[in-house]
Amino acid sequence: MIDLDCGNLAGYLEARGRTGPWRVKALGGGVSNTVLLADNGRERWVVKQSLGRLRVEEEWRADRERIHREASAIAQLGRMLAPGSVPVLAFSDPGNFAYAMEAASGARDWKSLLMAGEVSTGIARRAGVILRDMIHVSRDASQFSGFAVQDCFDQLRLDPYYRFTAARHPDLAHFFDVCIREYGERRYSLVHGDFSPKNLLVTPVGGVTLIDFEVIHYGNPAFDAAFLLNHLLLKRSHLPAHQAALTAAAAEFWNVVHPGMPDWFEGSVIRQLGCLHMARVDGKSPAEYLTPAGREQVRERARRWILSPPRTVKEILDEC
Repeated sequence: MIDLDCGNLAGYLEARGRTGPWRVKALGGGVSNTVLLADNGRERWVVKQSLGRLRVEEEWRADRERIHREASAIAQLGRMLAPGSVPVLAFSDPGNFAYAMEAASGARDWKSLLMAGEVSTGIARRAGVILRDMIHVSRDASQFSGFAVQDCFDQLRLDPYYRFTAARHPDLAHFFDVCIREYGERRYSLVHGDFSPKNLLVTPVGGVTLIDFEVIHYGNPAFDAAFLLNHLLLKRSHLPAHQAALTAAAAEFWNVVHPGMPDWFEGSVIRQLGCLHMARVDGKSPAEYLTPAGREQVRERARRWILSPPRTVKEILDEC
């Protein structure tokens, strides 16, 4: 097995019959993968390889075979969702825990745009359409039997976000346990598991593509809705000059996703949102941009939502 990096990717691609010369550079990749961009003037690919030990201060390990399901999800959803909603799979390499997808030319991740103060309700709406459509096309569990196991989601989300955070807030542990238990009991559709602005690529013409399916599985889609809402609300604490625009974007996203969902969905989103809000300050993967004062503000708000949950998401947005 080869651990891919900027120095060996060109040779790796050429050994697979992909002729160069290749120009290679490292992309962000987050904490759980090596992600490299390769360009030979005719093709532009993103090559992704999963890591066994994540790049965080706390000890955090995960099964590298999650990459196989990620590649499979991209291929399957690419046939079911509107063109451009997910990347085009170029090839998969199970032996090296890697795959390649076509790179979106000129695209920027939505997180970078938001952090620069570029807040768009149009992008929020298109993100909502992708999530809504993914939920509805995957209601037939028999078509997605390969995604039934939730182990990677447990390793990369429930454990570092919920169990770890609950251990730091023992008085709230029961509420985190409720979310974990509810999650295992509700299996409604595919769940991306990292539906965040950094994984939504925005093209120069305003198209939106969802990437990074490493924890995709069949489960409770309230997690995805809460995950994105959480990111938008966290950024309100970091970007006070754009609070109104971020609230409007969150409302636009919610107004697209919520209609047509079952009665239990909104309550589950609210429960997950409170726990996720706390997890982004006291979990294994805290939001790096929050100031000490911002973290205290988030803790206070999360505690209030957990102990006295609002009745609707609109109430949360109005409060913010």
